[in-house]
Amino acid sequence: MPRKIQNRTNHTSITNFILLGFGDNPEQQVPLFVAFLAIYVITMAGNLLIIALVVADLHLHTPMYFFLGNLSCLEICYTSTLLPRMLFSLLTGDRTITVNGCLVQYYFFGFLLSTECYLLAVMSYDRYLAICKPLHYTSLMNGRLCFWLVIGSWISGLLSNTIITSLVFQLSFCGPSEIEHFFCDLAPVIKLSCSNTHMVELATFILASMDTMPPFLLTLISYVYIIMNILWIKSKAMRQKAFSTCSSHLVVVTLFFGSLIIVYVVPQTNTLKELHETFSLFYTILTPMVNPLIYSLRNRDVKEALYRKARKAVNVALFP
Repeated sequence: MPRKIQNRTNHTSITNFILLGFGDNPEQQVPLFVAFLAIYVITMAGNLLIIALVVADLHLHTPMYFFLGNLSCLEICYTSTLLPRMLFSLLTGDRTITVNGCLVQYYFFGFLLSTECYLLAVMSYDRYLAICKPLHYTSLMNGRLCFWLVIGSWISGLLSNTIITSLVFQLSFCGPSEIEHFFCDLAPVIKLSCSNTHMVELATFILASMDTMPPFLLTLISYVYIIMNILWIKSKAMRQKAFSTCSSHLVVVTLFFGSLIIVYVVPQTNTLKELHETFSLFYTILTPMVNPLIYSLRNRDVKEALYRKARKAVNVALFP
């Protein structure tokens, strides 16, 4: 139940929160710092490589890779809202974050998370058209539509989280100040408010549902049609080729939406509460890292583009 605000004159507003995530055992701080630093470096390098290949290689100037480049750009921003602050805490032992800094972190995290839901749905729709409507794909998924689908994804995530965060900024925080998480997720932050949080919770439920359920359902429906269409193909070679064009994206979607559902939708039993941080790692940190690995290792076009650019770089170096 939302807590009603009490007499504010009896409370002192707090200015800092303490992030408790991964802070129980001091002996684990250095190994965790090294592990998360490696994840951050791999995430940045992998996604920057994807962006560079998509921009530089003309063979990748297609809707699928236009969306993939935007996803990689989003993953870079997404990871950078969480990992640098976490690395600082692990390195220095300082787990405090200002209230305003915490809300700003949530704003960018929520905005980028919502945008990724829409963008993954757009990529699923693109794969649906490519496999189920191949003769009309070029005319349906033209450059103008690709542009507006991407812009719509970013704007939708921006608008909903601007509304939510503006409401959260109006709350008062009087203590306690400890957040049982490794970043400023909305639910544990709202629990610390001494204001009436009913409006924030209602707006969050409505807008978060709009940001997650329609993209998830569109993704699910797209892949139902894709799988049905692939199963109808008589040639085994053609089935394998059709499935290979969407298998990478299917792996990413499963990891992302699967971990989101476990954290935010599945009823929180005692066991799941203990594993909450672990499951949160999947969609906040691990998915941005494995995305470029999945798309590069399982995608022939990306591997061929990387080979062409590497060969060109070697030729330039040896024969300037």
